[in-house]
Amino acid sequence: MYRNIQDFLTDWQHESANTVKIFSGITEETKAVKINPNIRSLERLAWHITETITEMGTKAGLFDENRLEQQPAPATMAELTAIYQDYNQRLAEAVQSRWTNDSLTKEVPMYGESWSKGTVLSVLIGHEAHHRSQMTIIMRMVGLPVPGLYGPSQEEWAAMGMPAMQ
Repeated sequence: MYRNIQDFLTDWQHESANTVKIFSGITEETKAVKINPNIRSLERLAWHITETITEMGTKAGLFDENRLEQQPAPATMAELTAIYQDYNQRLAEAVQSRWTNDSLTKEVPMYGESWSKGTVLSVLIGHEAHHRSQMTIIMRMVGLPVPGLYGPSQEEWAAMGMPAMQ
């Protein structure tokens, strides 16, 4: 749970850069590939991450309306990434303008439960990390290079002339 808005904003900026790295590695040819009927495509996961910013932001009182609700995924990954970046920034601005450090302990109704505002911020970050992890597996399975997010990926180790850690 976050107790300080600036701490969240620092993490949000870092995590959103990681999300953009993942989104940027998805090609138009691979975005809709379904590796299994029970697994979402890369495009669907990317759009889900994006939609969740406005869904959770609206439920928590950061946005007045959920402008992405029921909207189809954009036609290209470039468009999807731009929308993600726009709403990511809007969320950061709303947190700064609507909430204070003291308000982060206040409860808001979320999905049939009551969460502190600081918990909402933690869940937003954890949610993106969770789905990015799914996306990296799918990227490997469809033959896309995976960017390192918290350290070098296999491809990045190879580019450094070093074997990937086992």
